[in-house]
Amino acid sequence: MARPIRVGISHGDINGVGYEVILKALADETMTELCTPVIFGYHSVAEKARRRFGLDDMRLYKAGNASQAAAGRINVVDVSSSAPEILPGEPTEESGKSAVAALEMSAEALEAGDIDVLVTAPISKEAVQSETFRYPGHTEYLEARIGHGAKSRMILFNDSVRVALVTTHLPISKVAAAITRENVEAAIISLSDSLKKDYAVPRPCIGVLSLNPHAGDGGLLGTEEKDIIMPAIEACREKGILSFGPFAADGFFGMGDYRHFDGIVAMYHDQGLAPFKTIAGESGVNFTAGLPYVRTSPDHGTAFGIAWKDQADPTSMREAIYAAIDIFRNRIRFEEASSDPLKKYVTERPERGDRPDRQPKKEKAEKPLSEEENLNEQTAE
Repeated sequence: MARPIRVGISHGDINGVGYEVILKALADETMTELCTPVIFGYHSVAEKARRRFGLDDMRLYKAGNASQAAAGRINVVDVSSSAPEILPGEPTEESGKSAVAALEMSAEALEAGDIDVLVTAPISKEAVQSETFRYPGHTEYLEARIGHGAKSRMILFNDSVRVALVTTHLPISKVAAAITRENVEAAIISLSDSLKKDYAVPRPCIGVLSLNPHAGDGGLLGTEEKDIIMPAIEACREKGILSFGPFAADGFFGMGDYRHFDGIVAMYHDQGLAPFKTIAGESGVNFTAGLPYVRTSPDHGTAFGIAWKDQADPTSMREAIYAAIDIFRNRIRFEEASSDPLKKYVTERPERGDRPDRQPKKEKAEKPLSEEENLNEQTAE
């Protein structure tokens, strides 16, 4: 019997809501039946959080490393010999270092196969910055660390909507320059590929948003729609991708048109994420598509304002764990379904004499001669 899926969980910033949402999400006893959780953080901090949030029935097990994680248990792997001081609501240099240590250790375990998927708790993008860590977020770090040359794509989703971004953590002043035909086309293609492989949508239909208000108003408010976005959409259609647009974002979400599409491509961060978070509420999940490994996270931040106050909602973290497991399984099914059946037949077919339709033909048995035929034959001799 195959072992349960190992879900690695990096603890994020210890001064935020990471431990609260992680432990509350794992409090349901059915979680350890579904998977083997492996928290990368500190056993001592997890114990403090367990007591702080009244999780008296929860048992946390200290594992030496991810490969030693035991099924049926909530495992905690220490990322260093000592935990920093907990200062609720305050991003510090030490909390940033511990967040990076957990991320690096979990990425290494993911690449080594000691965990199957990774779920990341929120970090402070400011606190993690150092001479050795210059990434604006998890997505960029994981692309560089374990992408093996693949390009990542941020997808925010819940049961009713999926949004991918052309640009992610980019100042708004630089967005227009980054909206090129190549970038838009790449976003549509990668979303289409992910919908097939990760979400089991065989023939995805994709809606593409405009950059400018009112989709440029025929060029009065900008020409990117006509010169860049529309040609990218048409190029994708020629590749067999059902892509439509560009649609003005306000009406597209306001009128509920997003419901007619399997996925949506937004041009920049807030254009896609502001309406998404309004629609998804606490159920939203952030997924890093395009990489060889599955990584999800809750769609909220560190929430320093309510950190360690027993006020954080674990729904998004729980959904992120469920989503990572679902996507992992969907990828396995997709790979099995996409394997070359002809190649499999050629490599596994039986030898010529073993197949019923390739049995050697038997020699015809000679029909015995009648007495008259035997007499005639003797006479002829």
